[in-house]
Amino acid sequence: MPELPEVETVRSGLANLITGARIDRAEVLHPRAARNNAGGQGEVSAALKDRLVSSVERRGKFLWLVLAPGDDALLVHLGMSGQMLIKDPGAGERDPNLRHRRAFAVLDDGREVWFVDQRTFGYWSTGPLVDGRSTAGPDTRRVPLRVAHIAPDLLEPDLDLGTVARTLKTRDTEIKRLLLAQEIVSGIGNIYADEMLWRARVHPRQRASRMSVTRITHLLGAGIDVMRDALAQGGTSFDALYVNVNGDSGYFDRSLNVYGRTGRDCVRCGFPVTREQFMNRSSHFCGNCQRRY
Repeated sequence: MPELPEVETVRSGLANLITGARIDRAEVLHPRAARNNAGGQGEVSAALKDRLVSSVERRGKFLWLVLAPGDDALLVHLGMSGQMLIKDPGAGERDPNLRHRRAFAVLDDGREVWFVDQRTFGYWSTGPLVDGRSTAGPDTRRVPLRVAHIAPDLLEPDLDLGTVARTLKTRDTEIKRLLLAQEIVSGIGNIYADEMLWRARVHPRQRASRMSVTRITHLLGAGIDVMRDALAQGGTSFDALYVNVNGDSGYFDRSLNVYGRTGRDCVRCGFPVTREQFMNRSSHFCGNCQRRY
């Protein structure tokens, strides 16, 4: 599933290409792509017609187009395989992505925004913007109603790392479980959790309550560094399902230190990388660098 760097790569591309554009018309072609709107496909299409894209925003793994006039947005969740692709006028029957196109919007200059989703876990949803409801410090952003419960992410400029660290320390829970929960800090998925824990030399099963606030703050800082490094390389792609708005894959997978490196030498100490089951996923870590206690 695309994580924060991949979604931010898509958001940035959309922001550069469609901010200020007007949507002439839109159509949702597959019912699952509109499953979170009570009025289904027609409701989403009607809400987008003749609206201006005033900005493209993101929190965690969600992105949204702020629509004008009004105080609402088109929320986009990429799911497992969703892609937001910009197509030139005339793109059509010969385009290989057409088979999995689930929704599209036609802009006032003729370009089209395609939502392509092979596995149909993603969706488009229209609705109001509301105040965020962070449980780890003040939240001043306006976000779509469906993601109001999602905490700020590591790349938001107003995030107070100290407040987040203190909140994490109150939980007598494995630190990786908390990083993946999205309720205290968002946007961290399995790949980047493993990478930031490795950078900070923290075992994924270490209990947050047993860590110092200073060490948790250092871990969050490592997460910021991992996210920024991944962004600089366009995110992580293991197959053709994750691409940016131009259809290009990222290549941060070449820079991963522990994720997917089971049995290979840790690049820091040479100890073999361990893989173990964790929350129906896998954790990858160095048993030498990342001691549990």
